[in-house]
Amino acid sequence: MTTLSFEFFPTKTEEGTEKLLKVRDELAAFNPEFFSVTYGAGGSTRDRTYAIVKAIQERGIAAAPHLSCVGDSKDDLRSLLNEYKDLGIDRIVALRGDLPSGAGLASSELRYANELVEFIREETGDHFTLEVAAYPEMHPQATSFESDLERFVNKVKAGADSAITQYFFNADSYFYFVDRVRDMGVDIPIIPGIMPITNYSKLARFSDACGAEIPRWIRKQLEAYGDNNESIQQFGEEVVTEMCHRLLEGGAPGIHFYTLNQSEASLRVWRNLV
Repeated sequence: MTTLSFEFFPTKTEEGTEKLLKVRDELAAFNPEFFSVTYGAGGSTRDRTYAIVKAIQERGIAAAPHLSCVGDSKDDLRSLLNEYKDLGIDRIVALRGDLPSGAGLASSELRYANELVEFIREETGDHFTLEVAAYPEMHPQATSFESDLERFVNKVKAGADSAITQYFFNADSYFYFVDRVRDMGVDIPIIPGIMPITNYSKLARFSDACGAEIPRWIRKQLEAYGDNNESIQQFGEEVVTEMCHRLLEGGAPGIHFYTLNQSEASLRVWRNLV
């Protein structure tokens, strides 16, 4: 069975929240396994993340809050875990998280995602299904691809149940990553994270920041469309749909869409797949 899930980020305004809840309802009609909600650097969106998670859960849909360890104390994390348990949450996306500006890893009680996974297991046992991040094209701060693979394996050994990848536009990078970690003893599901293409300048900015490679042929075609958003979106839909077909045919267990709090682009791709 192919799983479907979507990611949101916390909004900053009431108007943004109202729009997000409409998007939630549009996407909920497709019976996703869960909605994940991001968590800002150093817990900077903690309250807003919690509010969105609560609004999703109250709608009768499974919500999976992101939880990062950098910048939060064990007491803060313990408190939040208990709040989520009380809310009926049973899935968490456990991440190291982005470093707040000017902060270093040494300022945190927990420094890496495997330590957060271990901490959650120590505190809550098997209550939560734990998702962790995977980087088919290597984490942008990793010293080497091999060391990044080892870090991923450590997260799995610490107690992760499943993984969601950073987005990519080269299916071979996903298959190679999966083959490598399978050879290293990893057997958990690894869900491809998919970013719909709707705006070239934003996509290029995101990709440069997170280390996701836009293949040259895709980049050049998007550049050629200039400000023609209709052509960009049509081309993007074709490219992403074709890649998703290949991923699912090659054994990927599902699709996780990075929605950017929009429904249309993700749904166009999903409808092409089902």
